[in-house]
Amino acid sequence: RKEEELDSKDAIILHQFSRPRNGVPSLSPFCLKMETYLRMADLPYQNYFDGKLSPQGKMPWIEYNHKKVSGTEFIIDFLEEKLGVNLNKHLGPHERAVSRAVTKMVEEHLYWTLAYCQWVENLHETQKMVSLFGPFSDLLKWIFCHLTKGIVKREMYGHGIGRFSEEEMYTLMEKDMRTLAGLLGDKKYIMGSTVSTVDATVFGHLAQAMWTLPGTRPERLIKGELINLAMYCERIRRKFWPEWHHDDDNTLYESEESSEASKTYSPLQDFSFYSRTETFDEEGNSISQTPDTDYTGHSLFDSDVDMDEYRDHEQCK
Repeated sequence: RKEEELDSKDAIILHQFSRPRNGVPSLSPFCLKMETYLRMADLPYQNYFDGKLSPQGKMPWIEYNHKKVSGTEFIIDFLEEKLGVNLNKHLGPHERAVSRAVTKMVEEHLYWTLAYCQWVENLHETQKMVSLFGPFSDLLKWIFCHLTKGIVKREMYGHGIGRFSEEEMYTLMEKDMRTLAGLLGDKKYIMGSTVSTVDATVFGHLAQAMWTLPGTRPERLIKGELINLAMYCERIRRKFWPEWHHDDDNTLYESEESSEASKTYSPLQDFSFYSRTETFDEEGNSISQTPDTDYTGHSLFDSDVDMDEYRDHEQCK
């Protein structure tokens, strides 16, 4: 069956890591970026969670008509050329330059500080989310996570950012996140009212802070001071991931008083074939059964929420 699907003409085969156990699509910002991009571009695709790396040793990667492409930037360039899609067609030269600069800041700088938090400081919690099965799954998860920890620390040192103290690294992380919050402002998406490629990148990384780093500094920052980034993540999650449910869908984020024991997660469905067209109605509205409004009644993805009004509401709690 797999060989038959792989041989099918014009099928986008997306290879990525297995779904984690906490209900989020991926612990990898780049895998989440790539799958979100495919949904934003409304490109049907097939997922393969086989753990097989690309010939370059990269993840994610795609196969399209027996052509293998790795590296999210090269994958997007390839799909734009082959399929004629372009999420940036509404952007001018200056906006495209800003978009690329933001992408590089997120992928080459913010990524490393989030990876440190995920695979070094918060490794115990990350290990709970990793999905491995079999008679020795707990041992294999421990080995995998600690190997990943060593790889992340070594690569961070080679990058240069890992030569700073933990406090200095988090200072850099906070600067990056505040830069994103300032750039976003009260807009729906990074570059304005219409989604563009940079949104897949930013969402793929900020989603890690939102949903995979409980109790950490990036989570507290995004759900506290930088609430517009949290609302941005919710907006994209609800619009492009209607099957990704959380028990706290009535709120933008969980309260600090909520305990880990009180949280339950619904496993994300592993569609072997996904087409966003089948998930949205003709006007592009989500058919998700989760609530789509914040406390004011505003839609989290169809309209902008008044940030001052939201902050006033939070202060009254």
